[in-house]
Amino acid sequence: MAGQAQYEELARQLSAVGAVKRDLGRILPQDCSAGSAAALALLGSHGDMRMSNLSELLAVDMSVTSRHAAHLTERGWIERSPDPADKRSRILRLTPEGHAMLVELSRRSAGLLAERLDDWTDAEVGQLIGLLTRLRASFGDCRTVAHRPPPPPAPRPPAPADPAVPAIPAVPAGERTQTTRTPAQAT
Repeated sequence: MAGQAQYEELARQLSAVGAVKRDLGRILPQDCSAGSAAALALLGSHGDMRMSNLSELLAVDMSVTSRHAAHLTERGWIERSPDPADKRSRILRLTPEGHAMLVELSRRSAGLLAERLDDWTDAEVGQLIGLLTRLRASFGDCRTVAHRPPPPPAPRPPAPADPAVPAIPAVPAGERTQTTRTPAQAT
């Protein structure tokens, strides 16, 4: 099992992955935010779904998902239609233009990664994919399970008394005297 120092370094490296995500975000078309791209990708991989399902997969509030869906609909990348099973709900579906945008997003992402990792071997890229997949699996479905912080450490038992130090006798509450503080004298 890895040691504390390795886990601390892993945490630092995972924080630094934000730079990679920011670089990937910079190559998105101007009218396609990272959230919209994520919604398109999920619809592309999972197919037609209710807005509530997309919200769960994105791990965001329904109001955020609704804004993404409105943005994608305005651009003609998805269509919203009533759910036959529940007329109050909407089914989101990629349009041909949405499929074309997904192809473009994939082309841009793959191009940037190929550029940045041009000195990596195919085996190294494959190893990274495998390790990241395993890392995600180790965390399970983070969207549905609340993270529980570790329990606080158990209180330590009192240290044994040092026989060389005299014990200070406890003063009963009724016998305590009030003390006053004298302000320091300026010199």
